[in-house]
Amino acid sequence: MRTQRLRQFLLALLAVLGLLGAGLATGAGPAAAAAAFPNSVVPVPVSETADGSTFTLTSGATLTSDDANTGGYLAGVLRASTGYALPLTVGATTPGTIALSLSGAPANVGAEGYQLTASATGVVIRANQAAGLFHGVQTLLQLLPGAVMSPTVQSGPWTVTGGTIVDYPRFGYRGAMLDVARHFFTVAQVERYIDELALYKVNYLHLHLSDDQGWRIAINSWPNLATYGGSTEVGGGAGGYYTQADYSAIVAYAASRYLTVVPEIDMPGHTNAALASYAPLNCNGVAPALYTGTNVGFSSLCVPLPLTYTFIDQVVGELSALTPGPWIHIGGDEASSTTATDYDTFIGKAQQIVANHGKAVMGWHDIANTGALLPSTQAQFWGTTTTAPNLATAAASGTKVVMSPANHAYLDMKYTRKTRLGQTWAGLIEVNTAYGWDPGNYLTGVTGSSVAGVEGPLWTETIVTSADIDYMAFPRLPALAELGWSPWSTHSQTAFDSRLGAQGPRWKAMGVNYYKSPQITWPTGS
Repeated sequence: MRTQRLRQFLLALLAVLGLLGAGLATGAGPAAAAAAFPNSVVPVPVSETADGSTFTLTSGATLTSDDANTGGYLAGVLRASTGYALPLTVGATTPGTIALSLSGAPANVGAEGYQLTASATGVVIRANQAAGLFHGVQTLLQLLPGAVMSPTVQSGPWTVTGGTIVDYPRFGYRGAMLDVARHFFTVAQVERYIDELALYKVNYLHLHLSDDQGWRIAINSWPNLATYGGSTEVGGGAGGYYTQADYSAIVAYAASRYLTVVPEIDMPGHTNAALASYAPLNCNGVAPALYTGTNVGFSSLCVPLPLTYTFIDQVVGELSALTPGPWIHIGGDEASSTTATDYDTFIGKAQQIVANHGKAVMGWHDIANTGALLPSTQAQFWGTTTTAPNLATAAASGTKVVMSPANHAYLDMKYTRKTRLGQTWAGLIEVNTAYGWDPGNYLTGVTGSSVAGVEGPLWTETIVTSADIDYMAFPRLPALAELGWSPWSTHSQTAFDSRLGAQGPRWKAMGVNYYKSPQITWPTGS
């Protein structure tokens, strides 16, 4: 027995000496040899180099920022959860304990990237533009314990692994769509979703503002669109609409989180709410009844009618004046009640009307079937296969494509057959299915620079509350956000599943009603 114990002691001693020797040989100690950032940041950064130090946020810490909006955002989050005063100085010459700087960032991080450096004495985030600072702040918050996202004071310690992160996006368009037409969502509900999207460096919010079941934006030149066309929704509820001031408030709030709003007025199909609001827009002059079901493909604007284009011009004109972003989305999908010839004519005229108002068109990829897209037009792929020949032809001529394959990116698809919410027509989408594809090399003939980015649409036939939005978007939305931001070389299902699990305590602290996928190991406190 003594001989065995002596042998175990000697083996353990040799192992320790070996580790020490390895550390000394590299000029480092055991702590440095083991240093690494936690696998907790989604989207995963481009590069991370830990140095073995640890930063601890204390009650005496200060904040400085070259951008008042981002500094105020960070201060608000940290003060709520830590209870610390954290005084903020904007434009300070001496950096605070946490400093947000618009100088000194590497040039290669571009407009949205950042460099984050943490040491024992403080944290510095450097960026070229305010959006980059904001994205760096999201990474810092994910490096802190999940309780940092709590709206009420929690106990620390509030520690951050020391080292340097350099990070920037793969794609310029990283979007999420919310359908407010099938079911209406208030300004506050949309702003809540914006806050959630911003956590994962999403930079476009696509609002589906009109459909057969409801028209959701006030148009002064056509007031019945909102007051009558917006008076119902799927299932016969009261519906609702945004005043132009409401819409402007959403646009401004999104901008404060560095998201650009892309408004969609779907046409020539999905237009029953408009046709019901104004009889003269119908070819037969008779207004159909309001619609509260979920069928598609039965409505169409009257393509030969001159009034149709007056209508589009005035709607697009008012919406463009309220929208600082570059895109007006014209839909164009599921126009089964429009002949192919009429469809081609219509899309050509609609594109020109949008261009006349200083905006560029986005449209579902069906618009590529016309073979006559303007150079500025951007298509959004929503198919369930990896081929779309007409879209590939358009891409070869310069059309950029946002990738939203319905069998990977549609957030309204059920996770499993037992999921209470959602649909199944594009398949079941568990979180690993949402993550398991490459937007830059997915669709035949639409690869590389032809791909503008990624978007996760959330259609709301079955979605009624903010809790429903949470359940269907999380955890899949962060998976899509990583596909849009992180280089493909970092793609790893196993590693992603681990860092996605690390989001659980954050979401619990925030009150996010997320789906606890069995594909993910959720840590204690999730």
